Amino acid sequence: MARAVWDSVNDGTHLAVQAGTGTGKSLAYLVPAMQLAADRRGPVVVSTATIALQRQLVDRDLPTLAAALREPLGRTPEFAILKGRNNYLCLNKLRNGPEDEQDSLFDALGGQAQTSQLGAHIKRLHQWAAATSTGDRDEMVPGVPDQAWRQVSVTARECLGPGRCPFGVQCFSERARRMAAEADVIVTNHALLAIDTLGEGGILPEHRVVIVDEAHELVDRVTSVATGELSGYAIDFAVRRTGKLADDGEIARLSEAGNALTPLLATMPAGRMDQLDLGLGATLAALRDAAMACAAQVRKIAGTKDESADPAEVTAAQTALVSLEEIGVVADRMISAFDQPIAEREEVVWLERPEDWSESTRPASLHVAPLEVGEVLAEHLFADKTVVLTSATLTLGGSFTPLARQWGLDADAMGHEWTGIDVGSPFAHGRSGILYVAKHLPPPSRDGLPPEYMDELWELIKAAGGRTLGLFSSMRGARAAAAAMRECLPFPVLCQGDDSTMQLVKEFAADEPTCLFGTLSLWQGVDVPGPSLRLVVIDRIPFPRPDDPLASARTRAADARGGSGFMEVSANHAALLLAQGAGRLLRSMDDRGVVAVLDSRLVTKRYGEYLRASLPPFWQTTDPKVVRGALERLAAS
Repeated sequence: MARAVWDSVNDGTHLAVQAGTGTGKSLAYLVPAMQLAADRRGPVVVSTATIALQRQLVDRDLPTLAAALREPLGRTPEFAILKGRNNYLCLNKLRNGPEDEQDSLFDALGGQAQTSQLGAHIKRLHQWAAATSTGDRDEMVPGVPDQAWRQVSVTARECLGPGRCPFGVQCFSERARRMAAEADVIVTNHALLAIDTLGEGGILPEHRVVIVDEAHELVDRVTSVATGELSGYAIDFAVRRTGKLADDGEIARLSEAGNALTPLLATMPAGRMDQLDLGLGATLAALRDAAMACAAQVRKIAGTKDESADPAEVTAAQTALVSLEEIGVVADRMISAFDQPIAEREEVVWLERPEDWSESTRPASLHVAPLEVGEVLAEHLFADKTVVLTSATLTLGGSFTPLARQWGLDADAMGHEWTGIDVGSPFAHGRSGILYVAKHLPPPSRDGLPPEYMDELWELIKAAGGRTLGLFSSMRGARAAAAAMRECLPFPVLCQGDDSTMQLVKEFAADEPTCLFGTLSLWQGVDVPGPSLRLVVIDRIPFPRPDDPLASARTRAADARGGSGFMEVSANHAALLLAQGAGRLLRSMDDRGVVAVLDSRLVTKRYGEYLRASLPPFWQTTDPKVVRGALERLAAS
């Protein structure tokens, strides 16, 4: 893998590398990255999906490699971590920022004002601000809720810039950027990479090589960054933020449009919108025009170069301007999304409503997102960078093509040269693991887990002596299974939501017989080597929900261009998650166990072969007696 990465960055060909758990893929791409640095051809940007992987690279892998390679490279390579600006304490916001009007720092109790819980968090932030040398949110332990952190942080667009900010010299974010600019290897995350790619750049230092770890998550992270949201809450927030910074008449227009939006959304069904309701269209147009009119006035204050201007007023104007421009741009995107025929639309609009929306403080909201991000990545990432993409799961149905197409690396359409290699795994999957499909069970239904599934689950867990990670397609299914198993098993059964996910995983790993049930975050986030995990149970093939707005719109678009929407969207989505879930089983060379899929469609349907080809090459069986015997032998040993 290291040799392939080195060849790729030298000849400028993009590279996709599937590297199984235990391969040491971070070392395989960091060594070539440091060689590039030694040749003064850096810096190299390494983008990861999770904070945990960032910390592993910065706290363990990079320091070890930098020390080991000092002599052969002739110098010690430098490295730095760079996060989005809102991850750092903003000294100007701390001193001059307006308190969010919706957040009261004091609660009147018994006639005496007492500091609220939010106020206590902010007090801790002020104390921490006086002591921290980095301003990095992750270094504050214990942390604070997002609501409190927003009081002392700004986004990149809210920032006044180091030249205009009274605290520009001491700015923690600018200090991190200066360190990154001098580093040979810059560790960042997919979200910041997406912001740098989708925007005008300039967030990351100039670079020509990008290494994307956990690359199977890249499309989702880029899509998330490109998604716009609009709600009555956001408009009310912008109105309060604007305050006296614009004419009363323009602010009143914006407020009236916002007041019209909330009851209108309350009458509309949740889900994807294929047609623009006339009333909603008129309201969105009114919002767009009023927000842009207010923004034009506020921009004069935010952009002032008058050194005598009040820093607090300029800060408030910049914050208000970002909110106003966001409303205007998103409302316009939503209107424009319906300009094309359905089959040719490039964006999808949908309405979300929390399940308890009638009692929620955050009612219905509108969203708009691009159907595909491959073209954007092809133009702004792959066109002028050499990109290495790696993960334990990159081949779907045995091929790199499905993910390469999503990334925009389709050679016929975009003209980018790329190579895909699978460097294998140190694990002997056929001897260490069994893939068991419960072929005798009925197909899953929409009405929850059938009784036969509960019986099968009980038999498997009993044979394994606990030690089970249950991966479910819904929280309802996970809770129902946990409740049923607690009644009939002598082993502790934890369920996601009982405590923080991190704490539950720790308890699961610490006590061998314990079982842990949960949903999506457990499919990709659990690393428990050793005897605490001998059985991974997957209740059903994780197809996207039929009413998922993005998935359903992408399926329709694929069908319209003559492809198979089911295979391109639903099957690929399921294959990726199945591979990630099955990957929880073997985490060290000594691990042994079973991946049990209760959904018989994995062997009875034609697409089942495609899905199984996406999984590690375990020995396969559909015989329940064989798999229970294997689990009992493992438990006995």
